[in-house]
Amino acid sequence: MAEKHNFTKSFISSLPPAKQGKRDYYKDNKVNSLEIMVTDKGSKSFKVTRKKNGQLIRVTLGKYPDLSIENARKKAHEVNAKIADGINPNEEKGKLSQEITFGVLFKEFIERYAKKQKKTWQDDERDINRLCSHWFKKRISTITNQDIRAFHEKLGGDAPYMANRMLAKIKVIYNKAIEWGYSGNNPANNIKKFKEESRDRFIQPDELPRFFESLNQEENTIARDYIYLSLYTGARQSDVLAMKWEQIDFVSKKWRIPLPKNQEPHTIPLIKEAIEILENRQRKNKKLDFLDSQKQWVLPSSKSQVGHLTEPKKAWARILQKAQIKNLRLHDIRRTLGSYQAISGASNNVIGKTLGHKNQSTTAIYARMNLDPVQESMEKAVDLMNNYKNP
Repeated sequence: MAEKHNFTKSFISSLPPAKQGKRDYYKDNKVNSLEIMVTDKGSKSFKVTRKKNGQLIRVTLGKYPDLSIENARKKAHEVNAKIADGINPNEEKGKLSQEITFGVLFKEFIERYAKKQKKTWQDDERDINRLCSHWFKKRISTITNQDIRAFHEKLGGDAPYMANRMLAKIKVIYNKAIEWGYSGNNPANNIKKFKEESRDRFIQPDELPRFFESLNQEENTIARDYIYLSLYTGARQSDVLAMKWEQIDFVSKKWRIPLPKNQEPHTIPLIKEAIEILENRQRKNKKLDFLDSQKQWVLPSSKSQVGHLTEPKKAWARILQKAQIKNLRLHDIRRTLGSYQAISGASNNVIGKTLGHKNQSTTAIYARMNLDPVQESMEKAVDLMNNYKNP
């Protein structure tokens, strides 16, 4: 049996580093199973090590001297009590406490999931902070289905689309909490979404001359290029904003999006107008002072946490105001290319291939279709739009 020692500051401070590649363990003579581990670098950590039903359980309590001897002994008593009750503290570490607040859960959701998996995580952060901060101090177990239903109904009175998006965000946050060990139910379940009207707005032929004139006058050239690239590629907003130079093949004139919204790689042919925008952007970016981490993006931003443009709404508002165009959203740019493809005679399959739509009935056709008719259709659509520049 290993010798036990009285853990004091002088004793622990005097412990030498372990041999290279090894770790030394010293047992406390006051609290059963409490040890201090010393690495070959001299780092010292308190641990509880014991067996339960033949299984070795080793629980790390904290590093010395950040964790005092007194507090290490208190923690060791707590861990021993849990093990005696048949609870493995290591299995509990990944679980969420039933007592955490919604604010704490949301921060964990952003850091642990959204930033790693969602291109639009900043939208989640902005919307939840703006509309759900009244729940931040409430324990997640106390937010009820009726609370969320009332929130959804109130928001839906003026903004049904936003109400549905917020309901979906809250549902995902609670689903992640359950995945991470929360034992409660998801209070956002079984709430019926508001009916949404299908939007068919796009830039009309009589609006195009004013739109292009105003767009060309926009001083924020990165926002301007974002709008042009959206118009010339028909790609989703999040994909254009997060476009990387490594995704662009100037030789074959193609843009490969590795993980778009539908979770399948999507290749978009780059027509000459898009290539010109990209080549000009490349030259301009070299003249601007960006960090190395920002240079990978086609549309870099020194103000954004992620390093690329995220909110071109101010520039968009200026462009619409100068062009005297109303009720036009950024997402409508994507719809504009598809609309002019349809006007110029493109089939639904070609339009779907351009926009990266995922539809079970046409997936097989998409898989066999090459990009030549897609590019031809895109060129016809853009030529048609360009014809309206100078009526």
